[in-house]
Amino acid sequence: MTPSRYYALHQQGRIRFGALAALLVFAGGLALAWWIISQPPRVERRPPPPIPPPVVDVITVEERLQAPRLTGFGRVEAEKSTLLASRVAGQLERFGQGVLPGQVVEQDAPLVYIDQADLQLALEDAQAQLANAQALLALEQAEQQRARSEYESFGRQLSAERRALVLREPQLRQAQAQLTQARVLRDQAALNLERATLKAPWRAMVQDRLVGAGSLLSQGTEVLSLVGVEQFWVRASLPGETLAWLKPADAVTLTSQGWPEGASREGRLLSILPNLEENGLQAQLLIAVDDPLALENNAPALRLGDVMRITYHTTATEALIALPSAALRPGEQVWWVDDEERLRTTTVTLAYRGQEEALVRSGLKAGQRVVVAGLAQPRIGQQVRLRQRGDTPARDDGATQ
Repeated sequence: MTPSRYYALHQQGRIRFGALAALLVFAGGLALAWWIISQPPRVERRPPPPIPPPVVDVITVEERLQAPRLTGFGRVEAEKSTLLASRVAGQLERFGQGVLPGQVVEQDAPLVYIDQADLQLALEDAQAQLANAQALLALEQAEQQRARSEYESFGRQLSAERRALVLREPQLRQAQAQLTQARVLRDQAALNLERATLKAPWRAMVQDRLVGAGSLLSQGTEVLSLVGVEQFWVRASLPGETLAWLKPADAVTLTSQGWPEGASREGRLLSILPNLEENGLQAQLLIAVDDPLALENNAPALRLGDVMRITYHTTATEALIALPSAALRPGEQVWWVDDEERLRTTTVTLAYRGQEEALVRSGLKAGQRVVVAGLAQPRIGQQVRLRQRGDTPARDDGATQ
């Protein structure tokens, strides 16, 4: 066999062996793929991680003598106001000095002067009529004295009726009545002359001039609008269930959005009104504030119609436990944490419940740790963890006001 022949046969054998090996590898790959596909998936079972206990916010309650902090709103109104009217007819001559809107006038200060010419003439006429009536009475008394002398000299007794006529007793009574009537007319004329000057009934502030100088006034014409400056009232409203904590003369603090920050005024509860507010059917209260316009001090002034925020200083009468209103669940239920940091629940009796704070009369003891936030679906005996500094603030989605 020649070398070239041997080399060709050798190469042909190598090609057949490589093709066979490739076929075997391909078949093995198909078999492996089929086996992998045909095998069911296997899930490795691992125990679930432990659920951490929820983080809650708690407060340690204490029992002490306390009362609720009641707040509300009220509107300022005048304690005294009037429309000063003329009591006589005449021409308005002039206003008194300083009688301008916004100015304070003292009690009995002259405010308005009405022309007195006609009134002065009426007084002089009344005085003349009085003098005439006095003269007529004197003449009649002289006539009566003469008639009495004649009757006594006559020497006969007459009946009471005849005797009264003879002694001119009806004429005397008529003269006395005319004198009284003339005196009344004189006094009325003098009073009208005095009323021609309108005076301040009390210390007041002028709100407005209703007519001008030179106006012709009739009796009853309104001339000035006045408001008293000694005291203003604030008409406030509160829910009816809070009235048990209030009594007349309690102190109150008033603030207004229009005042400087931190400014306030003191007042006192004057009375609890018998009627309810029309819109909210809340109880109405009347609060008195002295020197409302701050004429005697540097405090902020109240303005008529202003809305005031009012804080009532109630009197503590019993030992109570204070809780945030967020700690209360429906049915007056409260959750607290025991010494093993497990949840417990109790039903409390409330003395007061407000928007932010509630006062508990019974159902809790001093020193208990009450949950105020962090409970979504609480269970009795559930393990919890108290929030520490640095923890995410707890949320309370289940609490209801």
